[in-house]
Amino acid sequence: MRQIQLKHVKLPNGETIAYREREGGEQKVLLVHGNMNSSKHWDVVLEKMDPNYKLYAMDMRGFGLSSYHTPISSIKELAEDIKHFADEIGLRDFSIVGWSLGGPVCMQFAADYPGYCKKMILLAPGSTRGYPIYETNESGQPDPTRRISTLEQTKNDPSKVVPTEQAYASENRGFLKMVYNAVIYTKNKPEPERYEEYIDDMLTQRNYAETVHALNTFNISGKFNGLIKGNGQARQIGIPVLVLLGDRDLVISKQMAEEIIEDIGENASFVELGDCGHSPPIDDIDQLLCVMSEFLN
Repeated sequence: MRQIQLKHVKLPNGETIAYREREGGEQKVLLVHGNMNSSKHWDVVLEKMDPNYKLYAMDMRGFGLSSYHTPISSIKELAEDIKHFADEIGLRDFSIVGWSLGGPVCMQFAADYPGYCKKMILLAPGSTRGYPIYETNESGQPDPTRRISTLEQTKNDPSKVVPTEQAYASENRGFLKMVYNAVIYTKNKPEPERYEEYIDDMLTQRNYAETVHALNTFNISGKFNGLIKGNGQARQIGIPVLVLLGDRDLVISKQMAEEIIEDIGENASFVELGDCGHSPPIDDIDQLLCVMSEFLN
């Protein structure tokens, strides 16, 4: 196995970013994690991806071992952190991979800062039109006619945000496992020791409500998403983009993947991962790495 080092770098905005660096060849790839995750959840990819790739996996602000001095309110701020991170470690001419939340962050980064990366893979990504969160009706179900619009509303969301924040505060590992077993690990589960490490990692997050709000208010399409009008930045993404989605994903819909393809345009392509849910590294790492390598080479 190639050596993986845990490092830290201070950004000009005062945040300190933790990241894992795996030694490898000439091709550089930056891995950007999802919500309730950090670079820790890329561990199987770091261990098994072809040694020809030199890999970097960062903890975004407020996740894992990175700092959280200034709270976020938008995906754009997380994208700006990537720019600062790349500048500070001298990272250029790389490919970028964004998983779930990492998808919108990488799309915003590629739109805002052309010339940094040459290819982009979006793994089970949130849409170019955001990831909606709705008010709860009298029966406790989301009401798709009433979309939450403010951070304060998000923090008080009784169906998703409040119970998750409470689980973090009380370090309720059983609740987090229940959620992941129901929604994420619906096929394969991580080996027990690795799973416990993942739970430890989830409990490091300090920005859950802010992240949910940032995803809800994200829109770089050219369309109205039911909450805000898009700014059309998706069309500024001028590099090849591959959208990957498991056919059993319960978090990201096929419609969201189709929205990305439509909004980015001819630079984007789609591959469905067979018999995979929202965590292809656990469900079928060999299939995932094969598809990734075919696109990156």
